[in-house]
Order: sequence, then C-alpha cells, then structure tokens
Amino acid sequence: MAEKTYVMTLAEKKQLEAELEEYKLVHRPEVVERIKIARSYGDLSENSEYEAAKDEQAFVEGQIQILETKIRYAEIVDSDAVANDEVAIGKTVVVQEVGTSDKDTYHIVGAAGADIFSGKISNESPIAQALIGKKVGDKVAIESPAGSYSVEILSVEKTS
Repeated sequence: MAEKTYVMTLAEKKQLEAELEEYKLVHRPEVVERIKIARSYGDLSENSEYEAAKDEQAFVEGQIQILETKIRYAEIVDSDAVANDEVAIGKTVVVQEVGTSDKDTYHIVGAAGADIFSGKISNESPIAQALIGKKVGDKVAIESPAGSYSVEILSVEKTS
C-alpha cells in the first residue's frame, strides 16, 4: 500500500525537522523527568501527577511519530521551476474580489505548513486549488461553503 506523500517546500521540511528535534531533545526528556518525579510520590493508582505525565508522554510520542512520517514522505516542490507570475506552492499571491476593493494575501504551502491565522493556506484548500496554475491578471472562480465568488490575481511572488 502506497503511503500518502506530503507536498511541501524545502523551508517547510526544515521547519518540521526543527520541530521534531525540539520534541525529541526538549519535550521528551521533560516528560520523562516528570514521570520519574511522579513515581517517587508512591502509590501510582491514585497519583494524578503520574497519570497526567503519562498522558503528556503519549501526546509527545504521537507528535514525534506524526512529524517523522511527514518528513519521511515529504515531496519537495521547487517554486523556482514555475513561471514567476504563476501561482504555485511556495508562492505568495494577492487577489482582489471582483467588484469590490477587498484584497487578500495568501501564502500557498503544503498541508503540513498550513496556518490560516498567518495567511498560510494549504495547497489542498479550495482557494489554493482554484488558484494554483493561474497567472497574474487571471480571473478565478472560487467555490466556498458560503457560495461561489470570483477573484482577480493581482500579484504573485516567491515566498521567502
């Protein structure tokens, strides 16, 4: 069975590697130390500190496993291989909704790097899927749960 690949830029992969290192070198040892301290309190059956530390250990180990999988199956895309004015992963696009003065800026990233609060949208999102492959000046229809709307691509730049 083929594993899922995680499309991302090289910068996103490096960010995941740094996060993995932090979990392994910082969070994991902290949790192990908390478990050791909680064990010293005696009876584990009624030791809430021990239970909380074990729960946190399970979370940390789960995060490590998720990050290792994303890194192992990373598919790096090179936004330099795409035309300068074409929307792709690793690029920042400014769009304006047709008929309004509303402008939005999106950084197109792989799903692993998505963070809507900082304007980073996944290449798998409806907005990114509609924009990828289009060029400056193109008008694009975007389907959303609230309905369809059109935007014009004003600019495309490589995300630094």
